[in-house]
Amino acid sequence: MRRERIAAIILAGGQSRRMGGGDKCLADLAGRPLLSHVLDRLRPQTGAVALSANGDPARFSAFGMSVLPDPVDGFAGPLAGLLAGLQWATTLPGVTHLLSVAADTPFLPADLATRLAAATGENCQTVAVAASAGRRHPVFALWPVSCRDALAEWLAGTENRKVGAWLDRHKVEQVSFEPARYGDETIDPFFNINTPADLAEANRIAAMVNR
Repeated sequence: MRRERIAAIILAGGQSRRMGGGDKCLADLAGRPLLSHVLDRLRPQTGAVALSANGDPARFSAFGMSVLPDPVDGFAGPLAGLLAGLQWATTLPGVTHLLSVAADTPFLPADLATRLAAATGENCQTVAVAASAGRRHPVFALWPVSCRDALAEWLAGTENRKVGAWLDRHKVEQVSFEPARYGDETIDPFFNINTPADLAEANRIAAMVNR
């Protein structure tokens, strides 16, 4: 699957309660916003990239991408952001798939899109999802844009808004990623930042990555 056929949505619509609120993706990591690290990993892998976030989009103007608010009322979580991404991706000529990632994972695999695309081939009915250490990561998945309307109907008709529940309604190919090695240490490439302690650990890891 060609890179140009894949668009990407970075899911940043969470409320970040464990970080004290605000935009977690703008937290400082190694002297730059966390979101910059995610973009560095993601942009070489796909065509267009957009951000799922509510509120004033101007606060993200320096990043040079579309900012998509939730298209459904209430806090519907990552699935609302995924729906916004699918609606946007269907307007992009030639795009058949949408890669979803979380905004708080600065070390996501540099071959994420390639490996997920290889698992689906040209199939527009299958979803490829990442896994590591025996655990599935439903937010990190490659979705056919053709599932847009079905997701809108799902969100309108159910209170179960977990990404895993929506994923289970599809034919799924799971792709396992090995830990990344830096010196004598290994880290899960899907390490995510939920707390100030996680951010401190990410700064320690970033120092190793950038040696």
